[in-house]
Amino acid sequence: MKEKKDNVVWDKSYQFALRIVKLSQYLTNEKKEFVLSRQVLKSGTSIGANIEEAMGGQSKKDFLSKISISYKEACETRYWLMLLRDSNIIDDNLVKSLLHDCQAVIKIIAKIQVTTKKNL
Repeated sequence: MKEKKDNVVWDKSYQFALRIVKLSQYLTNEKKEFVLSRQVLKSGTSIGANIEEAMGGQSKKDFLSKISISYKEACETRYWLMLLRDSNIIDDNLVKSLLHDCQAVIKIIAKIQVTTKKNL
């Protein structure tokens, strides 16, 4: 499979998903936190999975639908990260970096949505 290094949103969402997988491992192994860990793992890895699906979309509407799901999953991930921070389960410095990356992905996806809607 060819890597998608030339696709910024794919690359950023993939790198973010890797960080989320590591966070989930940390939460389950070190903090013994299983419920929120699973939630953030599901939404955080779903962002890139839906971007991957969007890239294989059959139409612009199909592409927009999958990108919109990615956007929602990114927003959900931001929620779980804030909850983990505000409940003092993870360190503020760790979550700050993750929230920064999550927000960057959200902004890129939002711009893609606007551009795609204009071109429909």
